[in-house]
Amino acid sequence: VLNDHGIKISMDGKGRWMDNVFVERLWRSVKYEDVYLRAYETPAELRAGLAKYFEFYNTRRRHSALDRRTPDAVYCEPANRELAA
Repeated sequence: VLNDHGIKISMDGKGRWMDNVFVERLWRSVKYEDVYLRAYETPAELRAGLAKYFEFYNTRRRHSALDRRTPDAVYCEPANRELAA
């Protein structure tokens, strides 16, 4: 069904662990830096908390892989804006 609609399957076999490594690292950060510390009680609290966390993650949290810059700072650099367009 996915192939019929032109959707590429990325996790399709052995040796494909790199396909998801970045997303897995992101969710590890989300869980250990927010979810486990806050113990949200309702889905509404969780949604609101995750919105706040992702705002922090992208605008204030420095990333070692980005030379200690925030994703927003890297993405908003003039050269990167032109590439993303």
